[in-house]
Amino acid sequence: MLPQSTTPIPTPPAERGPVYLPADAGLRQTLHNEVHARPSARIRLPALVVYVAVLNDGITRADELAHLQKLPGQQNLALADLGENFLRLRYNNHTVKWERHSEFTRYSIVQPLPEHAQLGNSDPELLSGLMLPADWLSGIPGQTMAAIKLAMLHGDTRDTESTMEQGRAWLGDHSLVASVMGNNGHSWALTDFMLRPSGFERMLVIAPPDTTETRAGRVSQRLLELETYRLMALRGLPVAKSLMPTLTNTERELAEITAQIEEGSQSDPEMLNRLATLAARVEMATANHAYRFAATEAYHNIVLQRIAELREKAVPGTQTIGEFMNRRLSPAMATVQATAHRLSSLSGRITRASALLRTRVDIATEAQNQQLLEKLTRGQELQLRLQSTVEGLSIAAISYYVISLALYVGKAGKAAGLPIHPELAAGALVPLVLWAVWRTTKRIHDKLHAGH
Repeated sequence: MLPQSTTPIPTPPAERGPVYLPADAGLRQTLHNEVHARPSARIRLPALVVYVAVLNDGITRADELAHLQKLPGQQNLALADLGENFLRLRYNNHTVKWERHSEFTRYSIVQPLPEHAQLGNSDPELLSGLMLPADWLSGIPGQTMAAIKLAMLHGDTRDTESTMEQGRAWLGDHSLVASVMGNNGHSWALTDFMLRPSGFERMLVIAPPDTTETRAGRVSQRLLELETYRLMALRGLPVAKSLMPTLTNTERELAEITAQIEEGSQSDPEMLNRLATLAARVEMATANHAYRFAATEAYHNIVLQRIAELREKAVPGTQTIGEFMNRRLSPAMATVQATAHRLSSLSGRITRASALLRTRVDIATEAQNQQLLEKLTRGQELQLRLQSTVEGLSIAAISYYVISLALYVGKAGKAAGLPIHPELAAGALVPLVLWAVWRTTKRIHDKLHAGH
């Protein structure tokens, strides 16, 4: 049971000769090779595919490498071998495939179907013949999200009644969903979407003997991805349900605040504080859960795409896989979408209510500012009147002091023998002094106003 090889991404050899193109754009080779990043398996029927998808939150590539190194002959695996998020290990009679995605990692083991599990047997046991160490599956790092045992075998798909009877017995006589896949009905897919005590689901593909290995690989990939992305999409449902009480309470509080804004029964600052609290609550919920809602939508779109790729036809009396998915998955997705829309709408409503209240606060503030300006204007007018009165008194006082000085000068001149009558001279100077002081004061005012 020695490994034969790993499967890297195919890279064509460099062409020799003249250079015909400009230099490559950044990541051109990486982007081009992305279409080859996860090639479909080639599966030879009859085959058993044991598939496990685990959440890889907190699990590093080094952790997954250490687990892959526990496989026979893989002790020399390096981190570089996991750099493309895809690795296929080929052994003589089985393959092990590792794929890492953003939120989960999936492991697929493809091996021959045990003889006791061929079509015609009833609810056969499948894991006892697994070609891996007994504890390797249980030691996969991460938490199990999807686990599927997919049996792919040959059968006569033309006999509808016999095929359904054999498929129902093989799956354990449970209620089945079944689809005839492909435009030409190249194969059947049957499942009951039930978890067994082992933790695995079971799927059964019945195909005619001329089914190619590449077609079998594509069919298995679509079915396994369909169930994986269905479960990943449903991760948004518990989140949506947990948010419903918070959204209901927030909507009720917002309605109360809006009514109080209309009635004016509470102070504006108090209502603004309440709106700020509601806005913080909604923004926190958005930050915590926006990624999950977006991921749910993306996963759901992949599910719909995989269903379309099956190109199903109904088996009389039985739901197709697509019908089963749509009827049971659509309500959950509608709940998630409605919750995401409700959260976004609530954020917008809080923003509008806050803007409305701030507008009212701004209007009230402007009215207060207008009243303050009017008071300041009246104060300035009174100050100007007082200043004019003071200036008039100042002119009289200055003139009085000037005339008093002139009177003293006249008295001094009379005492010195000059023919002067001091009182008459002082009286005659009063009009001239008043005019001179007034004129001087006016010039000073004119210069001050000119400077401004």
